[in-house]
Amino acid sequence: MSQLDQQVARRLTRFYVLALTVIAVLSLSGLLFIRRTLSDHYDDSRVVNVAGRQRMLSQRLTKLALLRTTGLPTADTASFAALLDTWSQSQIQLRNGLLRMEKQYAVRKSRQIDRMFSQLEPVFQSMYRSLVQINDARATPEQRQAALQTVLRAEPLFLEQMNAIVFQFDYESIERIESLEQIEWALTLATLLTLLIEGLLIFRPVVNHTKEVIRKLTESDEALRAANENLAVANASLENTNRQLVITQRELLWATEEKYQLQMTEETVRSAALLEGQEEERRRFARELHDGIGQMLTGLKLHAEKLKVVPFPEPKHRQRFEELCELIYDVIQTTRQTSHNLMPSVLSDFGLVAALQFLAEQTARSSGLAVIFDGEPDERRLSPAIEIGLYRIAQEALNNAVKHAEAGQIRLRWQRKNGKIKLTIDDDGKGFQVKAVTRADRGIPTINGLENMHTRARLLNGELKITSKPKKGTNVTVLLPDPHSA
Repeated sequence: MSQLDQQVARRLTRFYVLALTVIAVLSLSGLLFIRRTLSDHYDDSRVVNVAGRQRMLSQRLTKLALLRTTGLPTADTASFAALLDTWSQSQIQLRNGLLRMEKQYAVRKSRQIDRMFSQLEPVFQSMYRSLVQINDARATPEQRQAALQTVLRAEPLFLEQMNAIVFQFDYESIERIESLEQIEWALTLATLLTLLIEGLLIFRPVVNHTKEVIRKLTESDEALRAANENLAVANASLENTNRQLVITQRELLWATEEKYQLQMTEETVRSAALLEGQEEERRRFARELHDGIGQMLTGLKLHAEKLKVVPFPEPKHRQRFEELCELIYDVIQTTRQTSHNLMPSVLSDFGLVAALQFLAEQTARSSGLAVIFDGEPDERRLSPAIEIGLYRIAQEALNNAVKHAEAGQIRLRWQRKNGKIKLTIDDDGKGFQVKAVTRADRGIPTINGLENMHTRARLLNGELKITSKPKKGTNVTVLLPDPHSA
């Protein structure tokens, strides 16, 4: 190799190593940014959850204070002092910027949130002192009545300001995520620019150099024919180069496959984090409905039932009162149903089989269809992730069958044998063309549900298969390994 060729080779090698280094640094930086943001977002979610719980605790403490002052009986067995201490400590920790729970969570606050907490502090202190006086056994009835009036005046203002703080926390968390997206875009653009520079400064010179070599070989064809020995040496060198190119190509294919696997792993992690966030939000909202609105409606129902003994001047007033009581009862039932749909307590208390059976019975009652559950009781519990994943798949499949299939009968089967877990949902409805719908009608809600079921099955290391034909019904089958058989 001539001195010029050696210089070109060394220069191209330096450029190539530099380009690969820049790409590697950009890729690792993007991965680190994503991991850090996921961790910070989890902390932000816990902070928003605790801030939202403050509103529920203030309502619950107000209710208990009202019942304690008036002397009315209540089925709420919670300790007033314990609730008051939890409410006070959480408020102080949120204001000071550090939550102490199962671990420490940093409360990232802006100046706006600090000002909002400062404005809220007098209201909080007023409520807290009044609640402490109500809880004081040495306080007189008059003192408790005065303290109750203070609580009732301050509690709506506390809810309003605390609600604004929760929304501000959520808004700032979204801003941080959007900032990360901008950084990711910048890293992506930098990577693409590096690849472009690599093509212009490395591969293009190599191509030009190859063209020049071919031109010279063409011009010296007669000389090469006369020099057979030199040609044999050149052929051997070319064969060796080809072997090196094959090896390089294999290495490039391996690097491409590794990058693809890394992307698939990142996608799986993102999907798992998204579904986990959805389930956590459902748990939180179900608790809010049950412990907040549900308790308030139950208290309203108790107050209404006490008015039944009061005589009404006209029969129509009595009738309207009875209709009001029925409406309150319907609202309570609807609230309980919504809370159960978000996060069924039977799933955590009795396991997946009992939850699936209850889901079939509940769907039959609400839809009027024949929903049959076929499965043997099983005392062996699965992990919470597997149970909630299979339950959500069954819930989505039943909802699709009720809303879109126009079925007369739906069968829900549960099997667990030979080291496998199998969940099947069959209906005798109108069916559909699976491939045609998946490709052409991406916008309809059913397909979003099907993609959601496929994602959940993949995260459980399982397989979901959907079989359907027009007028032949639909079959949804989930198959995954049984962790107890390992």
